[in-house]
Amino acid sequence: MDMLIARNLSVSAALAERPVNVIENLDFSLAPGRILGLVGESGAGKSMIGRTVAQLLPPLFSVSQGELLFDGQNLVTMPADARRELLGRDIAFVPQEPMSGLNPVLTIGQQIDEHLARLQVGNRRTRHDRAVAMLDAVHLPRPAELLSKYPHQLSGGMCQRVLIAMAFASRPKLLVADEPTTALDVTIQARIVQLIAEMQRIDGTSVLFITHDLRLAAQICDEILVLYAGRVAEYGPAREVFARPRHPYTRCLQLSNPVMSGANRGLYTLPERMPGLQALSEMTGCAFASRCPVVREDCTTTPPPLVSLAPAHRAACRHSEATPGIVAPQPPVETAPSAAAPLLSVSNLGKTFRVGRGFFQHEDVAAVKSVNFDLNDNEFIGIVGESGSGKSTVARMLCGLETPTSGTIAVSGRDVTQGDTAARRHLRSYVQMVFQDPQSALNPRRRVGSIVTQSLEATGTGNHAARLARAQALIAEIGLPPEAAFRFPPQLSGGQRQRVNIARALCAEPRILIADEIVSGLDVSVQAQLLNLLLRLRRERGFAMLLISHDLSVVRYLCDRVLVMYRGEVVESGVTADVFDNPQHSYTKTLLAAVPPDDPATIWRPKTDSADGTLPVEDPA
Repeated sequence: MDMLIARNLSVSAALAERPVNVIENLDFSLAPGRILGLVGESGAGKSMIGRTVAQLLPPLFSVSQGELLFDGQNLVTMPADARRELLGRDIAFVPQEPMSGLNPVLTIGQQIDEHLARLQVGNRRTRHDRAVAMLDAVHLPRPAELLSKYPHQLSGGMCQRVLIAMAFASRPKLLVADEPTTALDVTIQARIVQLIAEMQRIDGTSVLFITHDLRLAAQICDEILVLYAGRVAEYGPAREVFARPRHPYTRCLQLSNPVMSGANRGLYTLPERMPGLQALSEMTGCAFASRCPVVREDCTTTPPPLVSLAPAHRAACRHSEATPGIVAPQPPVETAPSAAAPLLSVSNLGKTFRVGRGFFQHEDVAAVKSVNFDLNDNEFIGIVGESGSGKSTVARMLCGLETPTSGTIAVSGRDVTQGDTAARRHLRSYVQMVFQDPQSALNPRRRVGSIVTQSLEATGTGNHAARLARAQALIAEIGLPPEAAFRFPPQLSGGQRQRVNIARALCAEPRILIADEIVSGLDVSVQAQLLNLLLRLRRERGFAMLLISHDLSVVRYLCDRVLVMYRGEVVESGVTADVFDNPQHSYTKTLLAAVPPDDPATIWRPKTDSADGTLPVEDPA
């Protein structure tokens, strides 16, 4: 018997006029010991399915029809107390953001003990021993010591492993993993994925794996459900769906993803955005019609049926035969870096932090050690490496947010290392930073037009009308409508907020952009829009950029050269294609081996560091 079955399931939102289905007529099944991948853009309904399983729907949302059967029991009609007994015991969850799943004021041991007590596992001593065994099972180092640590003392990957250990503590029948690897380093991602697969095989657990990483989904999932605006776009065996996609939406998502092998190709960018609730309420035809590159007139009249095209492979498209004709655009026009004197020169750059180790005790930790490189005008350089390798510390020193312990930083021939007033002014005129999280980087109480021109306002340049005109010109340049200048950041999507972030940096007309993980966690379609935007702006404006990223395919697509950092040092550098296609350092090889292949038919085996094939460990220090 299947572990999880959805039959004609619809979830509706109560609007002022009438309810609107955010999930409509959903049908799928998940067998014991299998992994079902849910893929699609933000707003497609992936997480809403997980919330429905847990009956944690937001206010005004409810199941309007159909069944959701777990092990033969209907979760929709089940009493609340019976459902609570299932959650955490038979149904487990691993959230996207590990810090949101752990209590910051309780130690790891206290949180595991509380969880095991709810599962009625023995006395305190028995639970302690079980906790140590759980942490050891997920290959965490020194598990007994970790029990006394707080979440902030562990890395993101370690916190995610703690949550996985807690999820599998009860040997659940179903695991819902909601973007468990988003924004993690590629090596940590490989460890987490390998760990989930390992625990799943041991316990025979069914897994609902929610992700926007198509390469990853093709490798670890048995079946794939592609969602669009709460509707099934395509459903079938994972390798079949990605090797021969039959729905235009699936094909467009694939072409939005940069490749890791072969020649670079252009990235397909989907126009507009997924329809909102109001647009869905007024829609009569295919929900994807307004963005579809092969749309026909009959696509806009009635919703398409879910048609069987191959054994167990179905797609909701009347013209699926046209899908293979959707091709990637031409590769981006390459812009040659300037051969003149370097715009930025970094020589023997180092940074040491003093870390407290108890009362009156401290230790000096070298975060960056003797880093050397030049950045030429109009050149894009990528910095890659795991968390803790020193990437962001280098960026903060280049922006003047940290003072180097050793070495020099020269911008356009002038030494700005010490950061005196004149040096800071010179640095600001050349360098601007684009931060990783636009939600925290943009003031939610200021309108977009005011945010974009903050640098002009700070220096008293121009009056309000002049700054507004400048803001609207920049907003048009980054591809947003003029009325966006009068909106607040919460009224924009994540991709739109990141565009505002870029526009704010460009307002000062810098010669160098420092971009720290600016596409981390974004949908592949939004990511493609931002990458193409940066390449277009480079051609039109002519600036250099230092890109920090854990996504190696993004670096391969965007950057002329790459620096590979490990424990504060640059261990390999060179032309991006040369380094990625023919790596020389063992650490670079480990990073590249942790990236799932482009071809879904290729069997991916994440490379581990140890000879016995176990997962490499991280030191909580």
